[in-house]
Amino acid sequence: MADVALFHSVYGLRPAVLAAADRLHAAGHQVHVPDLYGVPAVDTVEEGFALLGRIGQQTVLDRARAALDGLPPQTVLAGFSMGAGVAGALLAERPDTAGLLLLHGTGGAPEAVRPGLRIQLHLADPDAYDPPEEVTQWQGEMTAAGADVVVHHYPGAGHLFTDPTVVDHDPIAADLTWNRVLAFLAGP
Repeated sequence: MADVALFHSVYGLRPAVLAAADRLHAAGHQVHVPDLYGVPAVDTVEEGFALLGRIGQQTVLDRARAALDGLPPQTVLAGFSMGAGVAGALLAERPDTAGLLLLHGTGGAPEAVRPGLRIQLHLADPDAYDPPEEVTQWQGEMTAAGADVVVHHYPGAGHLFTDPTVVDHDPIAADLTWNRVLAFLAGP
């Protein structure tokens, strides 16, 4: 079973993130869910971006980095939307990670990829935050760098479709996502 660091979205540490961690834990994984904000989660994406602006991206990254201290080098880096970007940003510092699990957003850069790195992306189709041409370019660059990238698109789903508390929620896409995530975490 895998160790997983699961980073929240711009909304903050919401019940949906904790429920996802519980789901992964029930499947036998060790899941670490840091609060990158240190304050209660918010209810709208606009409030989330305002909160991120007040806290600062560097503080968020520093908190994520600190949350990884003491975790095994193979810990899977995972995140929701903004958290996917956080996971990807820390990839270069965690070269032995067992994988990069991206929910609702891309993350990582080709120069941080080691050959064979497993990456799984789950993305609404279309997604307002990740235009198709940017996703195609990201996937091509990551693959060219040696990553084993699998992108799952969910037509008609909203951006944060795995969160049952937001209007984007799509229960069918969410269930399919969690089945695919569990297969990814089970290994190649």
